[in-house]
Amino acid sequence: MPDTPPPSGGSLPASDQHSDKPQGAGQTALAGKSRKRLLAWWETLPGNARGAIWILIACFFFTIMTALIKYVGQRIHVSQILLVRQIVMTCIVAPTILRSFPSSLRTARPGLHLSRIFLASTAMMLGFTAVIHLPLADATALSFAKSFFVTIFAIIILKETVGIHRWSAVLFGFIGVVIMLDPTGAGMQNAYGLMAVGGAACAGMVMILIRQMSQTDRPVTILTYQACGVGLLMITPAWFYWVTPTWTELALMLAIGCIAWAAQMCNIQAFKAGEATAIASLDYTRLLYATLFGLVLFDTLPGVNTLIGAGIIIAASLYTVHREAQLNKRLVRAPEGRGYNH
Repeated sequence: MPDTPPPSGGSLPASDQHSDKPQGAGQTALAGKSRKRLLAWWETLPGNARGAIWILIACFFFTIMTALIKYVGQRIHVSQILLVRQIVMTCIVAPTILRSFPSSLRTARPGLHLSRIFLASTAMMLGFTAVIHLPLADATALSFAKSFFVTIFAIIILKETVGIHRWSAVLFGFIGVVIMLDPTGAGMQNAYGLMAVGGAACAGMVMILIRQMSQTDRPVTILTYQACGVGLLMITPAWFYWVTPTWTELALMLAIGCIAWAAQMCNIQAFKAGEATAIASLDYTRLLYATLFGLVLFDTLPGVNTLIGAGIIIAASLYTVHREAQLNKRLVRAPEGRGYNH
């Protein structure tokens, strides 16, 4: 048998010339299959399980955001941090806003939007100032009072009917807050603890206003006023307290904006995927995250009063969630037109 002549010019066989291409294509195909398997697995999960995963991720991002605010806030005023945060978040959501502009500005309730902007700005100013000056876990635990303020404002403003069970949960929740503030010791004299509670109250009122606005205005309208309004309101105090940031501080403030947006998106996905009564209680994992970050980054641990008070607040909130779940089941089984007082 005659010898096979070598390829002219000493070039490699065609199969060897293209050996890299099949390898790269194979890796891409493998990655695509892995992603499809992951998505298929994700879709098989119950809605509440997907919602729980989303809320846990959101809590993790929120805690990272507050930890960065606490770190940067040692030298940079909170209004300056908020201004940069809002600029970043507005840039991220700008395509959504611009697609509907200027119709996104049309509202039937401009007064509610202005009130919401003012209260949201106040909530963040007070809450983030508390985060900067208090141990991270303490400030996080006090912020949980928001859920009880929502109940009170819903009764006063929305005229919702609340029974003995919800009132008992609110009462025990505020007992937990009082324990954390420690009125018999130095706690009540600590203005930052009161700031945290004040921020929680403002945040609770914001939730009520959003509920009212959502009945007449589109979500993009609510988003537009929030994104632009808070940033505009922060310009004056930020200019007054302005400190030229280092490159590291600027990078961290930009990261705060990106992480805040990611946390809010995860939170939205959580409540789209799962039932509120099933996943809302997982928001309290923020206290675990905050304790861990506080210990690792700032060498602080929550005090005994904080742990006791937070335990009471969480227990009262879990009872409320359980009560709501039971109520919903009873309403589903009840004859049409029959309701229950909770």
